[in-house]
Amino acid sequence: MIRYPPPLAPGDVIGVASPSAGVAARHARRLDVAVRHLADRGFDVRLGPLVHGDGVASGSADARAAELTDLLTDPAVRAVVPPWGGEIALDLLDRLDWDALAADPTWFVGYSDISTLLLPLTLRTGVATLHGQNLMATPFRVPAPMLPWLDVVRAEPGATLVQGAAARYRSSGFTDFAVDPEATEEPLDAPGGWTRLDDGDGDLRVTGRLVGGCLETVAHLAGTPYGDVGAFVAAHAPEGTIVYLEAAAADATDVVRRLLGLRYAGFFAGANAVLLGRTRGADVPGLTQHEAARHALADLGVPVLADVDCGHVPPHLALVNGALATVEHGGGRSVLTQVLR
Repeated sequence: MIRYPPPLAPGDVIGVASPSAGVAARHARRLDVAVRHLADRGFDVRLGPLVHGDGVASGSADARAAELTDLLTDPAVRAVVPPWGGEIALDLLDRLDWDALAADPTWFVGYSDISTLLLPLTLRTGVATLHGQNLMATPFRVPAPMLPWLDVVRAEPGATLVQGAAARYRSSGFTDFAVDPEATEEPLDAPGGWTRLDDGDGDLRVTGRLVGGCLETVAHLAGTPYGDVGAFVAAHAPEGTIVYLEAAAADATDVVRRLLGLRYAGFFAGANAVLLGRTRGADVPGLTQHEAARHALADLGVPVLADVDCGHVPPHLALVNGALATVEHGGGRSVLTQVLR
């Protein structure tokens, strides 16, 4: 059984932790804008002590684990969101008391390196987590048929959330928050749409519980106690899973290696479909990103969709790890429905 944190209401506290990278001085104005965005929507915001951190990580592993634990276990805090991802959240995994984090579930939101923590929390405890925008991206308008993470964390238990393929996406670059801290619009300049990579024909409709995250970080969880999808399926997902993965920057050969490593570690155990996020990772001579996915997954025996709107290429689907999801693709439409039960 999946447990969902209570929905947020006006006046609730949203905590900001930096379990990976902190916010350097040059981006402080954007942090203020993002905090104001939450406050304007009726929430109180509590910044952790490491938020204004510089360097590869915001602090020592012990300090980052303590900051995250303090916010996720504080009964007054109803959601925790990092400013953004980073590089080495992996070093927190053996420093966290997972049972304590799950005792009174709190919405934990983020993507990129934060998926290194979101996914283990769901796999180990059955508590839903949210792969969505990080705090610094929260002021960006989220175009239909996407949902901003704030809509998801305010949804009631049992709610049905319907999203779909983006009409357009951002083909290159990222907003420099040091130059434009007030930015609220992503330049969505390229036509969107999901791509089916397996050999199946006809319209697709498949259901399972969502699990996944950033390929470059999740690949390090497979085969460890923090990435045991088989145990999660046995305990919480008799319906099977829909696995979503997105490469932040890995080139096509690296994607092949990482996907195969996940296969060998049993990460696709119980998978009913695989969703691969749109990526700016490079093709290499003789191997495109789509060909890389086919090379690694074509004989998995399940549908594979690529160019799905999750991860490092805006805009972003809000994906609830643990939610019962149905993917429909075909006939000119691509729809993802999540039920919070």
